[in-house]
Amino acid sequence: MRIRKYNNSDFEELKDLVAEFRVFLSSLKSIDKKLDYVSAAKELNTYIDKKYPIFIAEINQKIVGYIVCRIEGQVVWLESLYVLPDYRNKNIGSALFEKAEKISKDLNCETLYHWVHPNNHKMIKFLEKQGYDVLNLIEIRKKRKNEEIKSKVKVNEHEFNY
Repeated sequence: MRIRKYNNSDFEELKDLVAEFRVFLSSLKSIDKKLDYVSAAKELNTYIDKKYPIFIAEINQKIVGYIVCRIEGQVVWLESLYVLPDYRNKNIGSALFEKAEKISKDLNCETLYHWVHPNNHKMIKFLEKQGYDVLNLIEIRKKRKNEEIKSKVKVNEHEFNY
């Protein structure tokens, strides 16, 4: 396995992983979403245009995972971390995550920040193994028109639609 910086020749292959990641995230809310390569290309172009650090995990010249960080001043956000299902539990995510933590450390940040779906139990366990266990904030919004709410999440005495 090799971890390296993104380069322009990775675009098509990485776009496919971005599309798969978005399908996976939708599945966490029981939304059946199809692969959308056009939206994935737009998302990847946004990362590139904004100069977000992107790292690739590669095995036998195949991209099997990636990480994207967003830097705002001296705050580093883990924007995306995705490893193809067949390559999980092989320390690829951890190796990619180390790159994000190094970016944060190099900027003298005390921590790396993450947005995580509350029912993304694998990612939450992964972050706990990395020492991340402080709930920082909760994002709250109104229900969208025609949105179907499928579950609830409880934080202390508050229950939220999810």
